[in-house]
Amino acid sequence: MVFLLISAAAAQSRATLDVSETLFSVVAAMNVCGYDEDLQGSSPIRLQVRAELVEAAKSSPVAAAASEMCRFYQDHRQGDGAHDLAQYVSLALNLGLPPDFAPKLAEADLPPDAAYVLGFVPLLKQYYVAAKLHAIWMEHQPQYQALIDQYHTPVAQMISSTDNYLRMPISGYAGRSFTVLLEPMSAPGQVNSRNYLQDFYLLVVSPARDNLHMEAMRHTYLHFALDPLIAKRATALDRLAPILLSVQRAPMAEEYKRDTGLLVIECLIRAIEARTPSDSKLPEKDRLAMVQRDEAEGYVLTGYFYNQLRAFEKAGMGLQDAFPNWLHNMDVAAEKKHAGEITFAAHADPEVMQASKHASQQKIDLAEKALASGNPAEAGKLAQQSLQANEDPARAYFVLAKAASFAGDMQTAQTDFQKALDAGKDPHVVAWSHVYLGRILDLQGERDQALAQYKAALAISDAPPEAKTAAERGEQQPYEPPTAKHQDDQQ
Repeated sequence: MVFLLISAAAAQSRATLDVSETLFSVVAAMNVCGYDEDLQGSSPIRLQVRAELVEAAKSSPVAAAASEMCRFYQDHRQGDGAHDLAQYVSLALNLGLPPDFAPKLAEADLPPDAAYVLGFVPLLKQYYVAAKLHAIWMEHQPQYQALIDQYHTPVAQMISSTDNYLRMPISGYAGRSFTVLLEPMSAPGQVNSRNYLQDFYLLVVSPARDNLHMEAMRHTYLHFALDPLIAKRATALDRLAPILLSVQRAPMAEEYKRDTGLLVIECLIRAIEARTPSDSKLPEKDRLAMVQRDEAEGYVLTGYFYNQLRAFEKAGMGLQDAFPNWLHNMDVAAEKKHAGEITFAAHADPEVMQASKHASQQKIDLAEKALASGNPAEAGKLAQQSLQANEDPARAYFVLAKAASFAGDMQTAQTDFQKALDAGKDPHVVAWSHVYLGRILDLQGERDQALAQYKAALAISDAPPEAKTAAERGEQQPYEPPTAKHQDDQQ
């Protein structure tokens, strides 16, 4: 590990350039199992390690361990190498040191992509021992250290120049960390960035010759520096909420359409990138083209912050002091109008920074919010994504069932409510699934079966009071759809 002690600010930020045996072990195992992305452009380290692993597989115990491990890997492929790598990087960052590879969090608290491939860990442990991966790791330590030495200066310069531009006090970095992990066993050009618990920012990158993907690294570092600015701005952010209505059709990731704070910081970072491109001689028209591209993807406040930065660069205050004024002085109506006039692009580039929140804070939450806000189509789409990420199948099926019922597809709704029951342990999901199944059966004229569902809901001791009330009403008389004059209870 090398601490980038290039200035007082960098020292306080605890910025580090490092390597990880856990990450090496996971990605090396991927290479054994068919992860072959861009071998020709890869570091010589990757080719050397792969050759050594092929040689190790001539041993029967190693081959047997690899066979079991690779069967799991093939069963959990995502369709392309970038997504395969992303989920295993997420897993590796949440594991302890070998040979135990103990998860750092309970399964329920792991990021969904990591939880999806958690079953890889016991198979990796067997392979790690059989193939003597630790010996291979130690053999290549000089090469890994050489990478750290090679890239230390450009990374340190990037942090220093960014800090100088922001002019922010070093106290803002206290207790937080920014770490760059180099892993040449992954394909060159692949960058995976993660934020854990708002304090720990990690960037996993595979160096490609002289290319360390500095733009992606700087983007992550800007998040590290600027994300805390929104922590105590709830009132100001609430005032900006109407702008979210204008970006619902934008191609950017869904979380930016639901969270004003995320949208604001991302727009600010993109504005900084346009004001300070890697080519300092880039003409103004090209910088404005960057802004237009970002706004077309949905980051509609990029132009606003770009203009604020013009004046900021000439003033003496730091961005931490200027930012609250920018939020306070923003003409929300004008920015909403501007956003409404943007022709959004068909697609958006993937965002570099991924906030690795708990599973309960991912797609399923967005799906439930979309359903509550009267957008069942969007809710169904997000629930499907939640299922693919293996977040919480019971909640996902429940949302899918509700979305189907809104669309009048009662057959699909009945099927998905039953799937929610089969997968669920949450008394809220289970009780309401029984209630809704009872209502569907009532509408089908299956009164006896409907009564059985209502009784099942009432038998759940810790069911929500509203669900019990609905079940009691279902026992008393067959369900009838609500009319304009009588709105039945809803979950």
